[in-house]
Amino acid sequence: MAHVTLGDPTLTLDAVPDPVAGLTTGEAPFIEDALAHGELFIDQPYNLYTDANHDAWRRLYSRMRPRWGQFANGAFLQGIESLCLKPDRVPRLTDVNRFLSPLTGFQAKAVAGYVPAFLFFDCLRKREFPTTVTIRRGDRLDYLPEPDIFHDIAGHVPMHTDRAFADTLVRFGECAHTGAEIARSIRDAGERRQTLKSIVQAMARFFWFTVEFGLMRSREGLRVYGSGLLSSFGEIQHAVESPSVQRYPLQLERAVNQGFAIDHYQPVLFVVEDFDHLYELVGRMEQWMKQGKLNNVAPGEPFVADADLDSFLMVS
Repeated sequence: MAHVTLGDPTLTLDAVPDPVAGLTTGEAPFIEDALAHGELFIDQPYNLYTDANHDAWRRLYSRMRPRWGQFANGAFLQGIESLCLKPDRVPRLTDVNRFLSPLTGFQAKAVAGYVPAFLFFDCLRKREFPTTVTIRRGDRLDYLPEPDIFHDIAGHVPMHTDRAFADTLVRFGECAHTGAEIARSIRDAGERRQTLKSIVQAMARFFWFTVEFGLMRSREGLRVYGSGLLSSFGEIQHAVESPSVQRYPLQLERAVNQGFAIDHYQPVLFVVEDFDHLYELVGRMEQWMKQGKLNNVAPGEPFVADADLDSFLMVS
């Protein structure tokens, strides 16, 4: 789902990483040291960003700006302005939160790595968004199989300035708690794990086709609100205009049974009417959980890791 940490929320390491190494995705000793010490929630080590890191942000931001104007939904465009992001520097999360929190109560929360599913959704429930602090290499701007700070801050967080969308994220978090309660009520260990796997898979799919890759109707035509599209130079236009993309009105039963792969442009996307509609569908998903309608969704992607299942079962 994303990324988090078990451990103290402040990072204290025996060795100070070399600042010359920077905070490049997959190449940051600071992140490796944090994870080796069991840290997930961290403070953003802003002094470790290099000129190359800031240049990658500048290039990503400058080429996305016209695409946002053409294809992004109005709430996102307003959010970008509200956050006052600098186009030429990696943002400080403290600055982002200074503008974000008064609007919806959300905060970007720095993490060092992957956040198991329940912990991720629980963060949303508390209006915290687990945020990656590394940034992709300058020669790999087009595709990254894992989140980076551009995806998280420029793709996700502007949407968190919208009250209706923010409340929908909180409701996703509440669904996760419902799923954990259902799992705890099942006595047989094998049945418990299999049921939970299906529930988590359904939630992951619905989150993917809405928060990550969602489309919305507007007076100007289809517009993008999903962060995976809002942070992708190529796919944002492809999602709206390509005749090869199948676009359907968002239906809960279809979305929770629709598998997806992360290594190519999405061939199937779903269109929501507005964020009130999305909020209502997340609530319906929770009701379906309680009624057992998510206990046997269609098999396939995404793969549900043991760590994700354990994160639900460890809830006290």
